[in-house]
Amino acid sequence: MKKIFNSVLLVIMTALVSLQASAQIRFVEGEHYKIISNQATSKPEVKEFFSFWCPHCFNFEPLVAEMKKKLDPSVNFDKVHVNFMGFAGTDLQDDVTKAMMIGRAMKKSEQVNSAIFNYIHRQRGKITSSDDVRSLLSVSGIDPVEYDKMNKSFAVNSMLKKNNKAINEYRRFVKGVPNFIVNGKYQAQFTRDMTPDDMVDLIVFLSEMN
Repeated sequence: MKKIFNSVLLVIMTALVSLQASAQIRFVEGEHYKIISNQATSKPEVKEFFSFWCPHCFNFEPLVAEMKKKLDPSVNFDKVHVNFMGFAGTDLQDDVTKAMMIGRAMKKSEQVNSAIFNYIHRQRGKITSSDDVRSLLSVSGIDPVEYDKMNKSFAVNSMLKKNNKAINEYRRFVKGVPNFIVNGKYQAQFTRDMTPDDMVDLIVFLSEMN
């Protein structure tokens, strides 16, 4: 009986080692990801640098949803809205970032993010001022008075500063969007031959690395 147990255990261990080796072979440093730091963050995290104006970021939203489903619950997923795109001025991009933070503070992130993305890419709407942002959220169910109050709040402005601090910290690596930095150490590189499932699995794979 002991011999049978040991044999089963050996098979299981061999399978686990084989799976790990397959993952290592599937995703190769220098091709599918690069190391941008010698040290990983103390806790696993994924930072998605994106812009609401970016069509590729809009198309990536279903993949982002899949990533969140497949990532271990201990992994913190953080959307960082960049303000260096040429679609709009920095101040206006920061206004939209604050709208995202208001949605986050109100526990309505998905609702607000979808409204902004859809307005720009499906409805072909133009955001040219902070008033446009306010009106867009109003139509999406965010009370204008509450929006104005939160827009000036210390909490939302602190969230904006934290968002922009991340931009400054990784700016030398993030030349375009969407862009994913995992555990503060790895930058995902999506190749042309990768399927959507490959892209999702790459982020999950990197999140498990130290």
